[in-house]
Parts: sequence; C-alpha cells; structure tokens
Amino acid sequence: MKLGKHIFGVGAMTGISRIFGFIRDMLIARVLGAGRLSDIFLAAFKLPNLFRDLLGEGALSSIFIPMYTDSKKDSGFAKNVFSWLMVVLLGITILFEIFMPLVVWGLAPGFDAVAGKMEMTVIVSRIMFVYVIFICGAAFLSAILNAFSRFLLAAFMPVMLNILLICTLLAVWYFNLGNVLYLMAGTVVLSGVVQFAILWSRIRHNHFGLHLIVPRWTPQIKSMFKRFGVSIVGSGFYQITIIVGTLVASFQSGAVSWLYYSDRIVQLPFAMIGLAVGTVLMSSISNALADNNMRSVYIQQNSSMRRSLMLILPCVAGLVVLAEPIIKYLFEYGAWTAESTHAVALAIMIQAFVLPAMLVSQIYSKTLYASQDVRTPVRTSIISLGVAALLYLALFPFVGYLAIPIGVVVSGYLKNYLLGRACRRRMLINHDGHTRRAIVAFGLLSAALGVALSWVPMTSIWMLGVGICGYGILYLPIALILDRIIMRK
Repeated sequence: MKLGKHIFGVGAMTGISRIFGFIRDMLIARVLGAGRLSDIFLAAFKLPNLFRDLLGEGALSSIFIPMYTDSKKDSGFAKNVFSWLMVVLLGITILFEIFMPLVVWGLAPGFDAVAGKMEMTVIVSRIMFVYVIFICGAAFLSAILNAFSRFLLAAFMPVMLNILLICTLLAVWYFNLGNVLYLMAGTVVLSGVVQFAILWSRIRHNHFGLHLIVPRWTPQIKSMFKRFGVSIVGSGFYQITIIVGTLVASFQSGAVSWLYYSDRIVQLPFAMIGLAVGTVLMSSISNALADNNMRSVYIQQNSSMRRSLMLILPCVAGLVVLAEPIIKYLFEYGAWTAESTHAVALAIMIQAFVLPAMLVSQIYSKTLYASQDVRTPVRTSIISLGVAALLYLALFPFVGYLAIPIGVVVSGYLKNYLLGRACRRRMLINHDGHTRRAIVAFGLLSAALGVALSWVPMTSIWMLGVGICGYGILYLPIALILDRIIMRK
C-alpha cells in the first residue's frame, strides 16, 4: 500500500469537505447567529452525530476492519454484520423517537429556562434522528471500501451534508423562508439518504456481494459483538463526556454555539491530517500484523508520526496567534456579535494545544485496534474522559464555558500517555531517534514563526490570508530541509 499517497488523498478529500463545512457554518452564523436558534439546531444535531461516531465510524469500524481482514474479506461475514447493524439502528431509532423529550432534557437541561426552547429542540431532534439509520449504514459501507484500500469516495461523502445544508440556508436567506429549523433538519436526513445511495451504488458496481440477509448468530458475530460491547463502553464514555460538556455549557447563554464553532476550527487540521492517518493506518497495519511483519508496522508508524506532526505543529501555533481574526473575518456578520468572536477565540487558543496529543493518540489507538486489542483503548478512554468530565464540572463555576476546552486538553494528553505506555509494553511501537529529534525541531520552528506572525497586523480578511500563506510558505521548506538533515544523521 502507498501509505503517503492514500493519506494525502484522504486528507485532501476531508479538506474539501471541511471547506464546505466552513461555508455552511458561516451561513448558519449569518442566518441563526449564536443564540437560541443556533443552540437548538446544534444541540439536536449532536444526537445523530453521537450515534454516527458510536455505531458507524467509531467502535464498529475499528473492530470490523481487522476481523474482516482476518476473514480474508469474506462476503458472508460482511452481509451478516450489515444486516445486524440495520436491525440495531432501526430499534434505536424507534426508541429515541418515543423517548426524545427525556433525551433532550438530559442533553441540555438549561434549555428549560427559556420558554419554548426545549419543546422546539425535541421536535427538531425527532426529525433529524432518522439520519442515524442512513449515516451509520453509510459509515459501514465506507469501512468495506476502506478495507479494499479504496478511501477517496468515503472520505468525500461528508461534503454532501455540507452542500445540501448550504443550498437550504441560501434559499432561506434569499427567499426569507420561515420554519428554518425544520428545513435544516429535513436537509440533514436527505443528506444521509444521498450518502448511503452513492456508497451503495459503488459497492454494487465493484461486485463486493453486499446485501441484506436474515441475520444469523454465528461464532464470528458473537466474537464481534463481544468486542463491540467492550469497545462501545469506551466510545460511549467519549459521547457521555460530550453530553456532559453540552449539559454544563447549556447553563451559559450562547456557550453551546461558542464551543461548537471553536471545535469546528480546531478539528479542521486534525480531520485533514489525524483522521486521514488513522483511516489509512487502520487498514495497512491490520494487513502488516496479519502477516506478522513488525518491521513494516514500525516504519509506517514512525513515518506517519513524523510527517503528520510536521504539519500539525504549525497549525497549533497559527491557531493560537490567529484565533481572533479567523473568527472575526469568517463569522462576524449579520446576527454574529463581537462578543461571540472573542468567546470563540478564547476557546480555540486553549483547545488548539490538544492537537498533537490527539494525532499521536490516533496512531496508538489504531495500532491497538489493528492488533484486536479492544480493552486497552476502552480503559484509557474511561480514565481520561472521566478526568475531563470532572474538570468540566469543577472548573465551570470559576471559568465558565472555558472549563470544556481546558478539560479537553488535559484529558487528551492523559489519554496519549496511557495509550503510548500500553503500546510500548506490548512492543507494538518503536519510536526511533530520528522521529524524536524531528518532532522537537518542528515544534521549535513552529513556535518561532508563530511569534513572528503575531507581529503582523491582521486588518482584513485579505491580510489574514496573506499571513497564513506566508507562514506556510516559510515553514514547509524549512521543515522539509530539517527533516532531511535529521534523517541522514
């Protein structure tokens, strides 16, 4: 497998999707602002995203791909898993539609203080939750394609949600339409249908033999559900921590929206670099471990870590220095206020520091999942995310919504330490000296150029663009030269 080529391809597709995502968020900010309406939409949108991560792109994918690889990509196993997934998704959807008022109250109890806010959130959540069936199904189809090293289409699929929401928001803005939240919720469901249909068409075109059958309880399915049950505890704990953060933030007006936008900005470099690395490594390391080729595993890990940190460290420095102008020139229009800009920028400046830990943790966790060790990532998630939740609750009375990004940073580095220790104990990773020296060099270079960037006046969006481009043009050649020099020693 051409690791660098696949990582670049997935990162590029993710980048395209995130660019459309920013356009979408700019329109949401212009149309809804950062108050009651945006809080309702974003809180409701968390529910389907939670289950997408939990049942689609999270625990199931991490367990399914190594088992599918071990089974020599048996189509019978894939069909059985797919059929069980659809049964589970249908059952979950029915339950949540019935008990949605309790779910929303548990997610955002602070909404009850504003007349009508809780009731509207329940209605929007009920409409949007149907998205879960289609997006989790689409995530499973993506896992099938990824197992065959066909990454690009699956990586591009999230752009469909952004394109359709952009069209809806432009229509609302231009024609001054009412019922905007209902229109947006319906658009989210439609995007899930479109993504599922496109991926299903590709699966059928490639003759992978996937279709629904009567689910059968086989030893493989039993083993998968056992591992899935363990893994879902860790993934579920992550989602519970998100819910705790939303619950805490809901007691400060506008905080749910501020944290959403700050997380969107910070997640952009991680999605383009970290998630791309994790997606490709999941398949390539599974194949290397199946062949008992540890040398290949170590080479892939060190190369991925060195190259990805080369790119992520300047992002940290850039986000810390440019957080305020980025939010100002992207979102401060229409209903968006200067207060919201400052609030989001503060959260970004704190949360940006977790990016290196998130990226390295991605490499550690994918290695453990590829070795079919499910319990270790779960244990580390429970410990680190438990610490995060405690920090949210303990710090909120003193620093308000900033308790959430502080907790994210602390728990991120704790998780990274615990996962790294587990990999070293099992001899699943071997950091070479070149990688360590390169990471230090990239960090010092990023910090130095970040300090220089802080002196550049960002008086317009054009100046902001010039500053970011200039920073990249200066950084990348120097970093590549440093990397080459270090690798020759």
